[in-house]
Amino acid sequence: MSAYFITATGTDVGKTFVAAGLVRTLRAQGKAVRALKPVVSGFDMAKARASDPGVLLEAMGEAVTQETVARISPWRYAAPLSPDMAAAREGREIDFDALIAFCRKAAPGTLLVEGVGGVMVPLDARHTVLDWMAALQIPAILVAGSYLGAISHTLTAADAVMRAGVAIAALVVNDSGDGAVPLADTAATLRRFLPATPIATIPRVAQPGEARADFARLAALF
Repeated sequence: MSAYFITATGTDVGKTFVAAGLVRTLRAQGKAVRALKPVVSGFDMAKARASDPGVLLEAMGEAVTQETVARISPWRYAAPLSPDMAAAREGREIDFDALIAFCRKAAPGTLLVEGVGGVMVPLDARHTVLDWMAALQIPAILVAGSYLGAISHTLTAADAVMRAGVAIAALVVNDSGDGAVPLADTAATLRRFLPATPIATIPRVAQPGEARADFARLAALF
């Protein structure tokens, strides 16, 4: 089985979009693939279909129900805050060891574990997403944007990930859509500073299917 941890330079840069696109692509290629979103904040079951777990479930061809959401996202919190703060609002705390054990119970085929927020988001009083990645010791897929400032954020995140001993299987530059910095220029600059890292780009699209060829090229990197 191959497993990858999907993380990002920050929040709202496209982790779930990339994860769902990879799931659809691999399924279309006849490959077995599963996706997990173990920790999610800002979750409302009434809007589950539009949530990160809901998007992943639909990409896997599964119905979005309380049971299926709970199966891929056991740690769900209502407040749209970092997991440590969101959990504290509910008088709860993420059990880090239980989180690692949950991720290691993987189905056959390819497993995608989607993180929460960016690389250094706190999970509890002592652990960050980076600690989660390092404990699992599976390669990372780092998702970045193309907004002004994204290059610095991306190089900083990549440095932190590699210093923790986590291999970066691919860097995905997701078009931020603001037009401030061309997607190709962002990718070209990152290639100069990360010459050993495979880099893929995903254009801004209305529907994931419109980037089918881009996701196929990304999937071919693994």
